[in-house]
Amino acid sequence: MRNPLAFVAARWTPRPETVRRAALAALVMSVVIVVTGGAVRLTGSGLGCDTWPKCSDESLTATTEMGFHGAIEFGNRMMTYVVSAAVGWFIVAARSAEPRRRSLTRLGWAQFWVVASNGVIGGITVLTELNPFIVAGHFLAATALVTVTTLSWVRAREGDGPPRPLVGVPVRRAVAALTVLSAALVVVGTGVTGSGKHAGDDSDIERMPFDWETVTRVHSALAWVVVLGALAIWLGLRMMDAPPAVLGRARDLVLVLLAQGAIGYVQYALDEPELLVGLHLLGATLVWISVLRLLLATRERADARPSDDGPPAPEPTPLARAS
Repeated sequence: MRNPLAFVAARWTPRPETVRRAALAALVMSVVIVVTGGAVRLTGSGLGCDTWPKCSDESLTATTEMGFHGAIEFGNRMMTYVVSAAVGWFIVAARSAEPRRRSLTRLGWAQFWVVASNGVIGGITVLTELNPFIVAGHFLAATALVTVTTLSWVRAREGDGPPRPLVGVPVRRAVAALTVLSAALVVVGTGVTGSGKHAGDDSDIERMPFDWETVTRVHSALAWVVVLGALAIWLGLRMMDAPPAVLGRARDLVLVLLAQGAIGYVQYALDEPELLVGLHLLGATLVWISVLRLLLATRERADARPSDDGPPAPEPTPLARAS
């Protein structure tokens, strides 16, 4: 007996553009739910639904008595189903595509399990009354979804052949190090938020036992390291006459980092207004996507089985030969 995915695949073969659009939809929705989750925190609606999986002991959904905060929190919970629909579309499209690409299907299922696990973490967040460490884990799980959807989007736009480096070993190592530093920047950022004033509810919510000023300075110093590292990589690629794709990704990262840094400093100077904190949260997600795109742009993957009459495989670039 065929499973439902095989049943659909036998009757529908999506075009490559459809698979790419499905991957992009999943990526966009993974960013949107980060923003809506931030809105829950910044409006003080974290306990708008005071239990889980129901919204209250008496109701599965938000009621008029719960007011604005209940509507915001329940609306964010409903966004999980929208994200799941986007992920489901990608899974079906990837499974039904011809030739079949198992790597894309696996990435789709990875998205599904991250969404499911983060839903549970979100429930634990409510049941622990917004424990700041659980809240941080909730955000990091959302970042993991952004990671997988970004990888899926990039992979949907390339082949399944073996990766071929486009730049030399020193550049690849520098980009890998920058990726690790950027991940650390995201983690430290959760400490800034977890010890700051936006607890997610107007009641007396536990905060992380860190000095906010100290954590903020560590976050700022690490951000400068990432900015200078990205700038050095971009300038180095320009001097090396690197492929346009790699150079463009490095430039994009520098621009996003500069914008994010500006928002961060203004946010700090104005004592963390909600709108700027929300923009900074969105910026953190866009920075991470830009870092991943640069990392993936340092190599290319052609079709695994090129046709006999197709164009020959490109020769390695001088930078790749030097690796």
